[in-house]
Amino acid sequence: MTATIPFTPTVEDRALSSSPLRLTLAPAGVSPALVDGAWWPRSRNLTEQLPALVECLDALWGRITRVAVSRTFWPVIPGKVPAHGHMVRVGWSDARQDAHKLLLLSYTFGRWDLLVIPPETDPATAARLMVTATDPSRNLTASGLMREAEGFRTMAEDEADSDSMREAVWESEGGHDARHPTSHGPVETVIAPLPTPAEGM
Repeated sequence: MTATIPFTPTVEDRALSSSPLRLTLAPAGVSPALVDGAWWPRSRNLTEQLPALVECLDALWGRITRVAVSRTFWPVIPGKVPAHGHMVRVGWSDARQDAHKLLLLSYTFGRWDLLVIPPETDPATAARLMVTATDPSRNLTASGLMREAEGFRTMAEDEADSDSMREAVWESEGGHDARHPTSHGPVETVIAPLPTPAEGM
């Protein structure tokens, strides 16, 4: 079971991002696997996307003070981002940090890791990732979850292509209008009463 957060930024942050936050977290009391949830930002602009995330998580996890991201995912990484009335320091790593993971630190409660779903991800794949990222039985890293989701997406596309190919072949061979080569048109079925056997036979 997962907890999806229907969160809309306050008036202060609404100018930066007016859309609801797309975030799912492992329920309280459940020990997550390798990530604590999934975040599906609407763009790769960290300055615009981070304030709403921090505002939501401040209320749940205590004041978020630092965020660590991967340069692979975010093209521009500011040193600090104003969020929920305070400044959040932003750090980055080229190699050591999983490209699809966002690390959040709070002085009050500690550390959390979120899977970052690319903004351009199709809704069906993102929905699958939102569920699997908070499943404590799944022992996959953030990038592992992304690879698995890509595998499912590719498999679904291959099946759709295969179905389309079968349908095209079927249609090329006549499809619904196919007739048996020896048939000369529709066959009429006539039901007539059987003649009564002659008496004495």
